[in-house]
Amino acid sequence: MENVTSIPGNQTFGNWTEYSIKYKVVSILLVTLICGVGIVGNVMVILVVLTTKHMRTPTNCYLVSLAVADLMVLIAAGLPNITDSLYGHWVYGYTGCLCITYFQYLGINASSCSITAFTIERYIAICHPIKAQFLCTLSRAKKIIVLVWAFTSLYCVMWFYLSGIEQNVYAGNVTTVNCAYKVSRNFYWPIYFTDFAVFYVLPLMLATILYGLIARILILNPLPSDPKENKKKLKKDSSQGNMGISSKNSNCTSSTTAASRRQVTKMLAVVVILFALLWMPYRTLVLVNSFLDPAYLDLWFILFCRLCIYLNSAINPVIYNAMSQKFRAAFKKLCNCGPQRSEKPAAYSVALTYSVIKETSNGESPDHYTTELDDLTATEEFLPSKRLSFDDSHLSGKVTFSNA
Repeated sequence: MENVTSIPGNQTFGNWTEYSIKYKVVSILLVTLICGVGIVGNVMVILVVLTTKHMRTPTNCYLVSLAVADLMVLIAAGLPNITDSLYGHWVYGYTGCLCITYFQYLGINASSCSITAFTIERYIAICHPIKAQFLCTLSRAKKIIVLVWAFTSLYCVMWFYLSGIEQNVYAGNVTTVNCAYKVSRNFYWPIYFTDFAVFYVLPLMLATILYGLIARILILNPLPSDPKENKKKLKKDSSQGNMGISSKNSNCTSSTTAASRRQVTKMLAVVVILFALLWMPYRTLVLVNSFLDPAYLDLWFILFCRLCIYLNSAINPVIYNAMSQKFRAAFKKLCNCGPQRSEKPAAYSVALTYSVIKETSNGESPDHYTTELDDLTATEEFLPSKRLSFDDSHLSGKVTFSNA
């Protein structure tokens, strides 16, 4: 975020002072560590969703969009910060200044919009499950992501006209080149107030309201169900003589589905909370400096603000790994360090997941709710010790389960 310290126009200053060795070492090590971890983590998120069929869900599509935006921030903002600390001036030229500034703000704004998109998707899926069958689909998620990136790409075009190269002349005939604003200070604060309102305040206000409504639904009614469907299922199970087994499996399925749904929602809520906290120092600094003269430009505090931004873009894959069994298993498989599964348990998992989806979503397409349900795994509760044989009216033929 180069423009925090920018002063429009060519300037003449006193003696040139390089960054201290301590500042160079601390800034380069921390930025390299955070950006390195973040780039690897976000690339893994993109790969596991694109290469794993059951991971291609509406929510995960928004997480891929967020991962791409975070990658853009880490590469366009984090890596130039390393060269700035090393050399003390801009080394990428005029074209680099325009492009890097553009991609910085594109990544920042696209990540904010992606967070807003999956927050709305979670609200519809949990608070309005009937509408979710038609609104929370994979194709609709892809269209929304295209619109998000189209909007932010057009919005950020203004940075091609607002950014440029400035030369600062110091005593002793020392000249440095910086990437900074071309506009005067009078235009400084309206731009950042607009960004602050549209891409920070509004998303957080919306997230606070929607997650409050989601929490209310999960606490009061953790697993909404259709009474008519439940009555039909009970009559059907009773007529087939499988009421005891069906009731037990239904209770286990409902409990596991509700827990999985809560876990996914908690994970996404943590992403939003960290976004709010880690962006607050930089957003506050920019707003305050819009009114202060001279601006507050403490070197270490600016470094702290930048590190918070890079950390926000790097930490999301860590959250997915810590809070989602599905992502954790996918990451292990991608790294070839997960346990090798035999074919039989895999067959159990597929069959049981299909049954759970059909049971809880009243027969709609699995794409609608696989975000919560893909975390379900075959356990002893679903695999009885005795051999079971029953007829499924929805399937042709007889289905048989048995333990190996």
